[in-house]
This record gives sequence, structure tokens and C-alpha cells, in this order.
Amino acid sequence: MRAVVFERYGEPAEVREVADPEPAEHGVVVRVEATGLCRSDWHGWQGHDPDIALPHVPGHELAGVVEAVGARVTGWRPGDRVTVPFVCACGSCPACAAGDQQVCARQTQPGFTHWGSFAHYVALDHADVNLVAVPDGMSYATAASLGCRFATAYRAVVQQGRVAAGEWVAVHGCGGVGLSAVMIAAAAGARVVAVDVSPGALELARRFGAAECVDASAVPDPAEAVRDLTGGGAHLSLDALGAPATCAASVNGLRRRGRHVQVGLLPSPTGTTPVPMARAIALELELLGSHGMAAHTYPPMLELVRAGVLRPDLLVTSTIGLDAAPPALAAMGTAPGAGVTVIEPWG
Repeated sequence: MRAVVFERYGEPAEVREVADPEPAEHGVVVRVEATGLCRSDWHGWQGHDPDIALPHVPGHELAGVVEAVGARVTGWRPGDRVTVPFVCACGSCPACAAGDQQVCARQTQPGFTHWGSFAHYVALDHADVNLVAVPDGMSYATAASLGCRFATAYRAVVQQGRVAAGEWVAVHGCGGVGLSAVMIAAAAGARVVAVDVSPGALELARRFGAAECVDASAVPDPAEAVRDLTGGGAHLSLDALGAPATCAASVNGLRRRGRHVQVGLLPSPTGTTPVPMARAIALELELLGSHGMAAHTYPPMLELVRAGVLRPDLLVTSTIGLDAAPPALAAMGTAPGAGVTVIEPWG
């Protein structure tokens, strides 16, 4: 098969022929029809994820058709249209038994723990636990956008953030996750403040429901701007980018007893990021993490998509072929772009 491969962190990837994957006994091989280009893929390419072994094929946000199934798989067969969370759970550890597959102790992640979906085919583990049927009529590009960014934003806003109608929600970073969060929070009846440095990203955020926008490059203190716009601070704030500055701004922009959800990965040589904990103590803030979404919790989100309340398809702003993926991956470091770029490997 053809796949995007990199041999060294941070050096140009290339498209080349590699061996087709085989399914594990509990897994499947999926023919990839669409796969998202995500900032997490860029982090992996930069060497920020210790699970990656070189050479490596990135890609974790996918949809396609089951091509082959392992001997122990009971719920799926070749020809099924599927997507999958980027966290593939084992299904048997204590976290999985509690329904918390998104923090499975033995999780695997395509594009990180093993080769991913920037390829014609990808192997996925524990299919009966992790695969999600793609509804009839939903495009593969839309389904692929659910697996990481949209599902991650849905859990962060709805399940972890506990958004409520009438609340102020601040979203720091309006890439794929951030724009998804804007759309989801607005659909829940919240008033959204979108924060970014890109006029194009802020324009999309307004289109997807943001009531207010803050150009972080044009104000001295984005957190102060959020507090002013919301009459004292956001009830719920998300760092959807993953940088020390956006993390701090998200916490500092909250009102008393507000809730911060960290969604964006925070790369650091030491593994730590300064957080304004004095403010968290004084205002009794909640500081929460959010890591993907378990496959069994997809149905309410899929129903909102089916009903047209949520429109993840509108977030797809660019579609490219496999040959264009290596330079697009490299460009995410300096120009993350607005919206979601989808790779169609067979195009």
C-alpha cells in the first residue's frame, strides 16, 4: 500500500510503498476513505509522543470500510462503514469496566502506538469495543472529522465541561477542536467567546455560532478581554490549542467557580506547564482534562449530527490527496490553518 512515512522526527515525511497491515485476532483492517490532518499528528512528527517508534506512519482521525477481520471479532464484517475514536480501548481493564474507555490503561492509538491512517489501510485493535458504525448518508470526510477533533470537543464541552444554556463559554484556539467546541457550545445554548490570532479562524468561529471574538494578537491581555466581554469571566473555558499562554489565558479568563478544560496537548521538555494556581484557589476554579471520547458514548452526538443540530461537515475546509500530506503536516507548525483538512488516500 501507499503511506506517508517519516524516518526521523521533524524531518520531511514521504509517500512510499509499504507492506499492507494484517488484523490482530481482536482487530480489523480498514480501507481508509478519509483521514483528518490534526495538530496531534504534527506533535507526533515533532517527537513529542514517547510511544512513537521510527519509522512511522501518522494519522489517527479516520473513516473507511472494513477490509478484513480477526478471528475473534464478532460484531463487524468486511464492507461495514466505520469510524473509530483515536483512543482504542482494551475493553477489559478497570477503566474500561467503568465505561471510561477514553482513559484505558492499555489503550492503543493509531498513528501513535502503531502505524496510522495516512495510508491506504490501517489496522485497528479490539474492534468490538472501538468501532462505530457510520450512519447511511454521512460522508467519510464528515465521519473522519468525528474521531478526534469533534468527538474530543463534544466530550470537553458537554461531558467534562457540563455546558449549560445561557452560560458564557470561552474557546482559546480556533482550529479543528476549537471550532468544533464553538459549534457544540452554541448549539447547547451557550454564549461563546472565540479567541485566536487568525482573522480567518475568528471569521469561521463567528459563522459557527460565536457571539464574540477576540483577536489575541491585538489586545494586551486576552483573558482580560474575555472577562470584560462576559461581565466578569467565562463560566466554562477551553484551551483547544495547547500552549502555556493559552492555558494560562483560559484559567485567567474564568469567573468565580468557573471551569477550565484542557484539551490541547501541552508539549514541554520537562512535561510541565505553568498554571495560575493562586487564581484557581482563590476563585475555587475547576481544572479538568479531556482526552477523546469512548465509542459507546457516540450515539447522542451522532443523533445531533443526523438531526442537523451539529454540522461537522461545515468544519472541513480543505481536502487533499496523500501526496500533499507531507508538506501539509510540516506546515502545521507555523500555519495551523482554520477548519479541518481531510486527506483522501485514494484520491
